[in-house]
This record gives sequence, C-alpha cells and structure tokens, in this order.
Amino acid sequence: MDAPAILVRDLHKSYGQHVAVRGLDFEVARGEVFGLLGPNGAGKTTTVEILEGYRERTSGIVSVLGHDPGRRPADLRRRVGIVLQGGGVPRHLTVRELLTHFGSLYPHPRGVDEVLALAGLEEQADTRSKRLSGGQLRRLDFALALIGDPELIFLDEPTTGFDPAARRAAWQTVRSLADLGKTVLLTTHYLDEAQALCDRVAIVKDGRVLATGAPSDLDAGGARYRVAWRDRDGVLQGRETEDATALLHQLTSEALAHGESLRDLSVTRPTLEEVYLELVAADEPVEDAGDAEAGVLSEAGTDG
Repeated sequence: MDAPAILVRDLHKSYGQHVAVRGLDFEVARGEVFGLLGPNGAGKTTTVEILEGYRERTSGIVSVLGHDPGRRPADLRRRVGIVLQGGGVPRHLTVRELLTHFGSLYPHPRGVDEVLALAGLEEQADTRSKRLSGGQLRRLDFALALIGDPELIFLDEPTTGFDPAARRAAWQTVRSLADLGKTVLLTTHYLDEAQALCDRVAIVKDGRVLATGAPSDLDAGGARYRVAWRDRDGVLQGRETEDATALLHQLTSEALAHGESLRDLSVTRPTLEEVYLELVAADEPVEDAGDAEAGVLSEAGTDG
C-alpha cells in the first residue's frame, strides 16, 4: 500500500498563550482530493501553512510526500504547487510570458499550451496580467501552480469572490487535476464546493478534527436516512431513520395492503452542509484561534 501523500499526527501550533491547532490527526491518500473545512479561526490556514513549509509547528508529526516540510527540502518544493488566497505577479508580463518564466524554474514543467487549456486561459494567453479580470487572475494563480507539473497541489480558498460561472470553471480545473492523478488539498468555506469536488473531508473547529470521511458518508448523529413520500391526499410526508430498509418495507407493505402507491418516494442522506452545521453547532468554541493568529501576526509584522 502506498504511503499517504500527507500524514498529520497530533499536530499542535501555539502563538504564545494562544493555541491555534490542538492535536490534529488526518491523512491524505495519493491521488485524492481532500477538503479541510471549518469556520474562521478553526486553524485551517495555519495547518496548511505548516504543510507547505511556511510555518513551524509547535509539536507533532507531519509528512508531505515523504518529507518533513519544516525542513523545506528542495525536492519537496519541486513536487508541490500552491494556490494562495491572494497572490501577486508582475503586471507588465503576459500570461504566456509568466508561465514560460515560472516553468523554467522546474526540471520537468508541463507545456505552456497545455496549462493554458487546463486553466481556461487560452484566449488570454497574450494578455498582460494587469488587463485580466479578477476571475482570470485567479485562473492564472491555478496555472502558475500547475506549470511545474506538481504531484500535490494546495488550494487555499481558491474560489473566494468568484461569480457562479467562474466558480464552476474553477471546479472543472480541479476535476482536471484529479483526472491527471494529482493529489489536492482544498480549503473552502463553500460546502457545495467540497461536496462536489472532494473524495474525503475533515471538519475542523478550534484546531481539532470533529469528523473525517467521504462527504456522502458523514453524519453527525449516526447513519441516518430521510425517507419522503406523498400520501393519498398528495401531502408530502417524511421520516428519519437509521434503518431505511425496514422503514421502506413497512411503508410499501402498508401501501400495497390498501391498494395505494407511494408517490415521489425518495431516500436521502443529510447533506454535507447539514452535517457540518450540526457538528459545528454542537461543539462549543474554545477560543477564536483565527483572531489569535491575526493578532500575533500583526505584532510579528513579517511572519507570513
């Protein structure tokens, strides 16, 4: 069995008296799209920055593609692509020039034209970056992260501020990465985005993991199902159960005994959004780790 692309065990990070991450445990398989979800101050960005090698951990075990990212080995940097929440590029260069330049920094870059197609920037290839719209600049961030043909891509809030069309285009880019066999770690506040893109997710609050699993399998209150149908008067009925098979047998038996049909019958699981909200609401906050991070960073000045 292949070693995981990312392994995190008992990860802690403190800023003085403020604890941002308090014992995180999760792993990301190679070729998996993994989502790190949680409210502001959950410790997501701190965790990702530790995995990227930009921030030192207080304690715990972290392995990224077999390396300790805290040591910032050159081999790891060559194999990782990063899309930050916000970035900056020389405004006077065209998209093609930027990709060509960044590609020259890697031993085996992807072709510029291929990356332009993956990022949806073919029509903007010869446009200077200062002429790009906000959505196009975000696609350029994707393209710059892909040009080195990385094995692992970090996407930190990649579609924040996007309009619906731009978000869907970005989703297609992420799906393209998955089709290429890339490993993706995604942080997002959009739960529909995580549901659509992620193979598995970890829900984090106050620096701790509340739940981990496939979006369709997570359930805050056990393996629940919702069974809905319309009765003889056309009124929509619904019941929640842990045993959908037994409930369906009961309902269908009763309907057949009365010569009736169960119209609009459906069996569903709670959505990721419902599970997320239930888990987060049930877990009382310890402290606002995000505000703590912001305060410490503002004092440090250069601690990015």
